[in-house]
Amino acid sequence: MTDSDHHHGSCLCGGVQFETTGPLRDVWACHCGQCRKTSGHHWAATSVPLDRFSITAGETLSWYDSSPAARRGFCSRCGASLFWEPRDEDRVAIAAGALDRPTGLRLTRDIFIEDAGDYCSCGAPPPAAPAERPTRLDCSCLCGAVAFSLPGPAGDIITCHCSQCRKLSGHYSASFDADETTLSWHRREGLAEYRTPGGGQRGFCDRCGSSLWFRSAAGEFSIEAGSVTGPTGGRLAEHIFVADKGDYYEVTDSLPLAGGRDSAPR
Repeated sequence: MTDSDHHHGSCLCGGVQFETTGPLRDVWACHCGQCRKTSGHHWAATSVPLDRFSITAGETLSWYDSSPAARRGFCSRCGASLFWEPRDEDRVAIAAGALDRPTGLRLTRDIFIEDAGDYCSCGAPPPAAPAERPTRLDCSCLCGAVAFSLPGPAGDIITCHCSQCRKLSGHYSASFDADETTLSWHRREGLAEYRTPGGGQRGFCDRCGSSLWFRSAAGEFSIEAGSVTGPTGGRLAEHIFVADKGDYYEVTDSLPLAGGRDSAPR
């Protein structure tokens, strides 16, 4: 077996680690509503038969039954979105962002693009901001244990390709700045926070694993675009930390690129 036939991956905090053997399927990006809620943007995954997949550390692994047909695995400590496991198939889908680089994989397919966020272009130039934009944004996790609202529209949406965002979202993140004092909380029974190595805090649901928001060590606050139910009214504006992007995809939408590395933990 060659090195290319063996892969290791983990969540951000290291509480969940796994290994695969043998070849992996090409990466597919899923834009369905469930994947947008859990990842905070859209999810990208490879797949492997269960007999070639093993959990080597599972102290913080939690599963959420997202439908009668499948369950989703995530880290209950840092909130990383890791696995999707169908009940009637002997395989597991693995977040490409959770794999250690180099993966040697390629993103070859986008699925459920009809459910993509209104800001998402699936590789093409981003759509123009709509003439009528929402004045209120309703946000929630997938299971509904966390819900809040804030004034809309979202405005500029920035994608981040740093290693932390890739590990947590399973692909890369997309978020917009917000005034935290304007949030109206409706439910937060499942709200959990993870303090990052750089002193930031990431909010997620500890019941379903959905990514919700990020507060930097300096106090800047941003909301994951995928947490918004319905139109965001925002527009994709820039990619940051592209020097640390995954090796399995290219950035092809002609937006401004900020290429710095995430040498300073966020």
